[in-house]
Amino acid sequence: MKVLVLGSGVVGVTSAWYLAQAGHEVVVVDRQPGPALETSFANAGEISPGYSSPWAGPGVPIKAIKWMLMHFGPLVVRPKVDPYMALWVLRMLRNCTSARYARNKARMVPIAEYSRDCLKALRSEVGIAYDERTQGTLQLFRTQKQYDGTGGDIEVLKQFGVPYELLDPAGCIAAEPALANVKGKFVGGLRLPGDETGDCQMFTEKLAALCADEGVTFRFNTTITSINTGSNRIASVSTETEELTADAYVVAFGSYSPFLLRRIGVHIPVYPIKGYSITAPVADEDAAPVSTIMDETYKVAITRLGNRIRAGGTAEISGYDLNLRDARRATLHHSVGDLFPGGGDLSKATFWTGLRPMTPDGPPIIGGGTKYSNLYLNTGHGTLGWTMGCGTGRVLADLVSGKSPDVDASPLNISRYG
Repeated sequence: MKVLVLGSGVVGVTSAWYLAQAGHEVVVVDRQPGPALETSFANAGEISPGYSSPWAGPGVPIKAIKWMLMHFGPLVVRPKVDPYMALWVLRMLRNCTSARYARNKARMVPIAEYSRDCLKALRSEVGIAYDERTQGTLQLFRTQKQYDGTGGDIEVLKQFGVPYELLDPAGCIAAEPALANVKGKFVGGLRLPGDETGDCQMFTEKLAALCADEGVTFRFNTTITSINTGSNRIASVSTETEELTADAYVVAFGSYSPFLLRRIGVHIPVYPIKGYSITAPVADEDAAPVSTIMDETYKVAITRLGNRIRAGGTAEISGYDLNLRDARRATLHHSVGDLFPGGGDLSKATFWTGLRPMTPDGPPIIGGGTKYSNLYLNTGHGTLGWTMGCGTGRVLADLVSGKSPDVDASPLNISRYG
């Protein structure tokens, strides 16, 4: 078939790769001049299947108030007259129960684990390099309460056979030797040795080049103005200059997916949650991290990418605002400087922001299930587009091809919203 993929972030490009591998003629369309120039551009860099968890969980409403009152708080809400924001928040709050948290996490971990395996296979097959490391993720707890509250997550890890290590301070230092310089600032950690790290933009750019070698056509600098329908099928997609047709259409526009879809009567509960990152050159090898550390107090992921340190975090609910705010930079600087003093040259750090396409329950939306038989969705990955990109791309290609995916994709379908 001819398949039109809308979006060239990591999710769109992995979809294109696996569709091309399945024998389809693939065209990728994006308004940007190249791949991975929005949410995939400078994310935290962690590929963390075991850490794949919904943001909505028991106790989150109370925690949210505390987070907003912290000096270096991980949550910011900028209210707007926006019914989609209000509806998304209400739906997210409905998922803040123990039962729904367990259900949603159980939907996220299998696709994330599968995605990591797909990435490994792809790396072995084509030799793609992207400043990758395979030394795990360390969730670092500054308080005993955080350390003691890991029971629920560990049960899910056990359920799906995800390797983990619950570490005391000495164990944390063994995994991340530079933490010896600040050993009084944490009480322990949860290490996920199967997790990886890497530069998402670098990966996506290189995979896009491999896609082109396989015959995939990329239409950059092309703005889509509408999706056109006929009876129960998508008939075409209009751009500013022409009309594009295909046998199947894949929407992978991240946070911008709802704009086009709601015009054709497809409503998905995806809303942008703004995140920030800084990227600094390594100043002292011995004082820098070797993999990814999740600072549980500030919800900041600190990742080693080659000769750089990337720190990403903050959940800012502010619509489609892309303004860079110095207060968010200060949070990231504080977390890195507090745990890895002297490790990176923060005076030379670049500052970035992007919009994470979040669902209110946590899992992404993958597959068909709409009233249009040739429309497929691959969106709503939130903070886990890099973690889940290869897996959801492979699952999407299988579904378009009429094959049964290697993992059960039915819990990720749009039908779960009724």
